[in-house]
Amino acid sequence: MSKRGLVSAYTRKKYRPHKTKVNESSAPNLLDRNFNGHKPGFCVVSDLTYVRVGDGWSYICLLLDLGAREILGYSAGRHKNAELVRRAFATVKGNLLNIQMFHTDRGSEYDNMLIDELLAGFGIDRSLSMSGCPFDNAVAESTFKAIKTEFVNHRRFFTLEQLQAELADYVHWFNHIRLHGTLGYKTPVEFRTTCSL
Repeated sequence: MSKRGLVSAYTRKKYRPHKTKVNESSAPNLLDRNFNGHKPGFCVVSDLTYVRVGDGWSYICLLLDLGAREILGYSAGRHKNAELVRRAFATVKGNLLNIQMFHTDRGSEYDNMLIDELLAGFGIDRSLSMSGCPFDNAVAESTFKAIKTEFVNHRRFFTLEQLQAELADYVHWFNHIRLHGTLGYKTPVEFRTTCSL
């Protein structure tokens, strides 16, 4: 192929994750892979993923209600840091005082004073996965797999503003229209509403 000047259609610049410091916090794994049976709003799980934007990378942070599988908060930005997580919390429409547990992996963006103060201010217990164990945060991981398939892959985002606007549309669709098998084929909003009756 190189002799003839041919380039594979599948070849493109690969994302290379930067090594970041691991969260060495002594916080226990309170969730302990107990992903089902939670009251909506009780436990929130979170993760981040990368998205190609223009010629660089940006990041998406989601806060997912484990009980209703509803995306409560979200943000997109150029940097994978605590501010991205804080901005996701700022988009939550419900009362943060109702959240009892916040479960994440051990990414360094979750281990800092900004997040510590936010959780302490609302009386939210921290729960951390074991180091290097994605199964401890399986619901967040599988949600991002769906988002990559349904929203990110096969699209081009030219600007961060475009990603943010389209992410807001996707979150609305995910919460209000998309049916979830784990919820008896109801939407997250429909399931939450049914549970509160």
